[in-house]
Amino acid sequence: MSAGATGGAEGRKGPGVFLDASAFARVLPRGNPLMGLDVGTKTVGLALSDVTHMIASGLTTLARTKFTADARALLDLAAAHRVGGFVIGLPINLDGSDGPRAQATRAFARSLARLTPIPILLWDERLSTAAAERTLLEADMSRRRRAQVIDKVAATLILQGALDRLERGELENDGGKP
Repeated sequence: MSAGATGGAEGRKGPGVFLDASAFARVLPRGNPLMGLDVGTKTVGLALSDVTHMIASGLTTLARTKFTADARALLDLAAAHRVGGFVIGLPINLDGSDGPRAQATRAFARSLARLTPIPILLWDERLSTAAAERTLLEADMSRRRRAQVIDKVAATLILQGALDRLERGELENDGGKP
């Protein structure tokens, strides 16, 4: 799979949106954590890696409002944590096709790329929310508490999957077209 930025070059501030993790890894600054995002319609779950890109931890959940406000809150957090790259979960269908959520996530990533020089990797997140739900059920968490943390747990699983792949050198992510 080749690396490529989505959208045109007009208005783009940074390297863009990648589906190829090896190309993403080549543009990452050294010594900065990565931020994982689980972009939903009502919330954005966030996770943060350590600076060695080995471990992902849940950070917070942002309530969605309008894109401009969401992006500002996200970029403020990224600046506070000196984030070197974003890993955004791409909710493609099990058959590899795009549904409405995948299309909305791609649009979110393209719009965010226009506002920041921070590189963005779209990461295949098939079943990450289901895995997060299973993990929380196994922890015997109440339904109310699960609802409060599910998005940041999903973001953590998305980010950890990308970190594991990067660390093992298995750099291709078959996440579909940009």
